[in-house]
Amino acid sequence: MNNKEIVAQAIFDVVKDDLSLEQVQQLLENPKSADHGDVAFPAFSLAKVYRKAPQQIAADLAEKINGQNFEKIEVVGPYLNFFMSKGMISEQVLKEVMKQKSHFGDSTIGNHGKVPIDLSSPNIAKPISMGHLRSTVIGNSIGFILEKIGYEPIRINHLGDWGTQFGKLIVAYKKWGSEEAVKAQPISELLRLYVEFHEVAENEPELNDEARAWFKRLEEGDKEAISLWEWFRDESLQEFNKIYDMLGVSFDSLNGEAFYNDKMEEITDMLEEKHLLKENQGAEIVDLSAYDLNPALIRKSDGATLYITRDLAAALYRKRTYEFAKSLYVVGNEQSNHFKQLKAVLKEMGFDWSAEMHHVPFGLITQGGKKLSTRKGKIVLLEEVLNEAIELAKAQISEKNPDLENKEEVAKQVGVGAVIFHDLKNDRLNNFDFTLDEVVRFEGETGPYVQYTHARAMSLLEKADYKENPTANVCLNDETSWEVIKLIQKYPDTIMLAAEKYEPSVIAKHAIKLAQTFNKYYAQTKILVDDEQTEARLALVHAVAILLKEDLRLLGLQAPNKM
Repeated sequence: MNNKEIVAQAIFDVVKDDLSLEQVQQLLENPKSADHGDVAFPAFSLAKVYRKAPQQIAADLAEKINGQNFEKIEVVGPYLNFFMSKGMISEQVLKEVMKQKSHFGDSTIGNHGKVPIDLSSPNIAKPISMGHLRSTVIGNSIGFILEKIGYEPIRINHLGDWGTQFGKLIVAYKKWGSEEAVKAQPISELLRLYVEFHEVAENEPELNDEARAWFKRLEEGDKEAISLWEWFRDESLQEFNKIYDMLGVSFDSLNGEAFYNDKMEEITDMLEEKHLLKENQGAEIVDLSAYDLNPALIRKSDGATLYITRDLAAALYRKRTYEFAKSLYVVGNEQSNHFKQLKAVLKEMGFDWSAEMHHVPFGLITQGGKKLSTRKGKIVLLEEVLNEAIELAKAQISEKNPDLENKEEVAKQVGVGAVIFHDLKNDRLNNFDFTLDEVVRFEGETGPYVQYTHARAMSLLEKADYKENPTANVCLNDETSWEVIKLIQKYPDTIMLAAEKYEPSVIAKHAIKLAQTFNKYYAQTKILVDDEQTEARLALVHAVAILLKEDLRLLGLQAPNKM
């Protein structure tokens, strides 16, 4: 149990005729200062029941409460301040971490429910830019967090692999492209062809008609069109996978827009059967005024379908395929209206499971306060940023630990980890500014700082030749270790909060706080001195190492043992 649960139970045993256990828990507060204990209970709520001054009630309660779990209970005016028994709690917490190791904080609440997570979703034949980072790493981390509480995440990369741009690309390739150039540098060459098409089409608009004709052939299954489309897709995926490998992200499904081509007719048929399709200026819409939303445009006047039509087909396919407990879409904040419409149309179709579909929005990455989309007219490529981060990490490692054995591998873990951590430590909905030099630092609230703290803990354990001893006395009574113990004790609640809010920053902030508090403990305590508490101190170091590694894993980072 956490401290609030222990205190709530002790108070409830005395006031059970007047307050429920849940009511007591809701009244408990976290004191602003450690001088006022670990948990506080305000007695105001009992004034009407007992018809006494709150100060008197607090004093009466202090006399009746069983104090076995507490060092002391202080009455300060109307407040009861509880100081937990550090020795008893530290022993319970450290033995629990010893027993469960990285499974500390696990839960079965998800009951193996499947959770498709729509993340990353770049467009084929275009580079992965910094703009794709957030969806990729937030979605990946949410998958790990949900897995820890018993769900089965299904990571889906809903690729942008369909649309008129492929008609344009086919025209450009046939006019100005070569197989060798595409194979040599797939993404940059396909992007060059795409840009050239647009430049030439400004003076030769008939090119657009050619592009539409090729896309029509593609839609109708023309062999040459399909063959080129598949080739562009495969070449693009090979390039994408280099970046996903760097990030340590893998997917369970690559079913993109093209996959749903033959599944949209069923959606439009269902909408017609349910009399939900209305004609509007030649186009077909679903009226969503009952939801205070604009109409959902399902089919254009020329018969073309839209994103929402594909997303309706995808939602139905995912429900049938996975029988999901919930379904998540990790997509930018600017798409929130689209997902409100998507859910509303599904609800109108009679699919009540749409209530378990959740848009997980996020803010923008900025540079100098401006949207991070261009730099001197060029896209900010994610691969370039990751490579720069690795070089910066390598330079710092060479300076701090030039004899490190696997320097290249650690530099990659630290550099890439720094970029991921910087994204995830920010509240998901906030915009944040990105400066690479600030990100790859071993000091401050950074990924390298947390990784370095983990490596420091591992180094202490190695020096001590630490062997876990489940029967050891691991009671700790000092104030500095107590601050670390409280953060370890809160870990299961931290995991649950991150899962409920789909918020990896909760984990990142726990990692930063645990690292800072441990480093303060390390600075103030001689850990390796030989006395009756040596094993207890090392058990604390071991628990910190386990939790920091688990925090980093949940965020999608590695935890090197040496740095």
